[in-house]
Amino acid sequence: FRENPEAYTATLSWGMAIAAYPFFGQVAEMVGRLSSLQGDCTSAEIHRRMSELYGEREGTYRMTNMVLQSMANWGAVTRLESGKRLVRCKLLNVTNESLSEWLVEAVLRSANKPVSITSIRLMPVIFPIALPETLAYIASRSSFLELRSEGPASQLVALRTAPE
Repeated sequence: FRENPEAYTATLSWGMAIAAYPFFGQVAEMVGRLSSLQGDCTSAEIHRRMSELYGEREGTYRMTNMVLQSMANWGAVTRLESGKRLVRCKLLNVTNESLSEWLVEAVLRSANKPVSITSIRLMPVIFPIALPETLAYIASRSSFLELRSEGPASQLVALRTAPE
């Protein structure tokens, strides 16, 4: 933590939020996906997509706004034009192996399924964080992650199941 408190705090907060709160993860995925091409999106687009998933309820609208405000407070996005436009902030580079391993676990808990090791770095749910190129190596050394081969060119990473 002492080597880079900003990176640790933001990464740990983000990972805990996506792993523990599926709604937060859905909003993060929508913001990440919609802003990936241009670097920004509108909050109306996010509200519309969340309403498609969770229904047109006042609670859905308010909770989406709360998640977007949390993202802004954590420095993942900047809200412009009275909060109507969301602009991605600078990527946070995570270089520490144990922090990278922990974030991969959070992503797997959020996805609730094994994920291709090559696609984890590109997943929209972790759009404000850049993971190192060495994820396969990190996962291979992990005591709680396991690599699975799915054919000659595809490796999945999954949560290690406890021995029976």
